[in-house]
Amino acid sequence: MTAGTEDQWRGWRAAAQDALYAPGGFYRRAEGPAGHFRTSVHATPLFAGAVARLLCRVDEALGRPAVLDFVDMAAGRGELARGVLAALPADVAARTRVCAVEIAERPQGLDHRIEWLAEPPPGRTGLLFANEWLDNVPVEVAEVDAAGVARLVLVREDGTERLGEPVDDEQARWLERWWPLPGEEGLRAEIGLPRDRAWAAAVATLRRGLAVAVDYGHTAGTRPPFGTLTGFREGREIPPVPDGSCDLTAHVALDACALPGGRVLPQREALRALGVTGSRPPLTLASTDPAAYVRALASAGEAAELTATGGLGDFGWLVQPVGVEDPF
Repeated sequence: MTAGTEDQWRGWRAAAQDALYAPGGFYRRAEGPAGHFRTSVHATPLFAGAVARLLCRVDEALGRPAVLDFVDMAAGRGELARGVLAALPADVAARTRVCAVEIAERPQGLDHRIEWLAEPPPGRTGLLFANEWLDNVPVEVAEVDAAGVARLVLVREDGTERLGEPVDDEQARWLERWWPLPGEEGLRAEIGLPRDRAWAAAVATLRRGLAVAVDYGHTAGTRPPFGTLTGFREGREIPPVPDGSCDLTAHVALDACALPGGRVLPQREALRALGVTGSRPPLTLASTDPAAYVRALASAGEAAELTATGGLGDFGWLVQPVGVEDPF
């Protein structure tokens, strides 16, 4: 954490930036995200397998280039990058250049074929995949006061909040366009402008290919009235406190992030298109090959978790083609 911030009142964007990414911040800790929450990547290797199949589709759309790029944004400790490499057909893997983008130090023992960078590299051709990245791009929080005015929410390091100045300029225009707040006291919104810009910058690193952002989010018809800012620590949801002890996350306005030609679809729809269905194996297999039946049943259970309504299946996939056809 930054020295001298304990008694400062700051906007949530600055407070979360320090809490998550400053030296000693949450995302620089040794245990990594997997020590605190379970993503689709951690749930089952089926997810990495589906991403590998998507990369193969992008490869075909690109005409099987000599070098095919896979860029894993917010790579954690490289779990998805490793899984995708392992799941690729040998001929595709031989042409694939894998880059993991993460602010933490490179994990020991990571496959030497995986490049480790703090920023997405420019000029790549292939698939840029951002799983649960945008929700951790810090944003300001707005709240409506007693007079019906949307004001920035200020916070101290202990999580205490108060209202600050009225939202104005670009942030006010973003709220008006993407998350209008009626003049009812206490209504809140997260101002997603930094996420829109971060996504546009990431997409701009692709020369040709596909960019995908996967996150829990909402669109214009489903904005939550009181926002979604929260904290996570050791698998439990807790109040958001910007002291570096917990993850700080808020759902993403994915429709606001989308660039021309992009679209948002549910994770269950995207994964089913990539062969992850959750269908139970036929009972006849239990009698002809019991071991295969047990394996297939376990795989179906894992697929069901990835596509479940009310769970991971509700995540949104923002799909952004760059110079290729939409592969879904």
